Amino acid sequence: MRNRVRYLLHAVWHSQYQGFVCLALVLLVMAGPVSAKQTLLVMGDSLSAAYNLPSEQGWVALTAARMKSTHPSWQVVNASVSGETSAGGKSRLPAALKTHKPALVVIELGANDGLRGLPLAQTRANLQAMIRQAKAGGAKVLLIGIQMPPNYGKVYTEGFAAIYTDLAKQEKTALLPFLLAPIALDRSYFLPDQLHPNAKGQIKLRDHVWPVLKPLLDHQ
Repeated sequence: MRNRVRYLLHAVWHSQYQGFVCLALVLLVMAGPVSAKQTLLVMGDSLSAAYNLPSEQGWVALTAARMKSTHPSWQVVNASVSGETSAGGKSRLPAALKTHKPALVVIELGANDGLRGLPLAQTRANLQAMIRQAKAGGAKVLLIGIQMPPNYGKVYTEGFAAIYTDLAKQEKTALLPFLLAPIALDRSYFLPDQLHPNAKGQIKLRDHVWPVLKPLLDHQ
């Protein structure tokens, strides 16, 4: 290290800005490499993929924009895919973990399982596998739940909601029980399909997720 500093000082000694340049170079050498940012990886479906909206209007991008000022040491990778199921997320997660090495993984999946009436045990097993894969890779997990409309029947809707609360308790993860809670009863926050949030709704989702997400960013 001393030899490197001595060489740099000698190389710029005759510069008209020698004092400033020498000091800057010494500080750069002594400081070493810049620390890499921690990564927040979002694994979701169309609700997190800004379906039918510009990507920057989705709640994930809005959260990333907020984090640039509140948590600049973090970066966000949105690996959400419209139409994704819990099985698809489980199959994609290992590669995403290897590529991005996230410190925190947000899992927002299951809605498409429920809409297709897939067995509850299947969805639960897939989400549990994802949680355990993320934790095995050294990441914390935030599990974001979804609820089914009442026309799916009481047994199915209650059992579906319980998947998230039970898994969060068993696997000791952070939990947001219902992503759409702040907008579910107000159709003005949805696109014409009445399934996906519009730009106004996405802002509501960002603000709904933030109180649960922020402590995980603060204490990582």
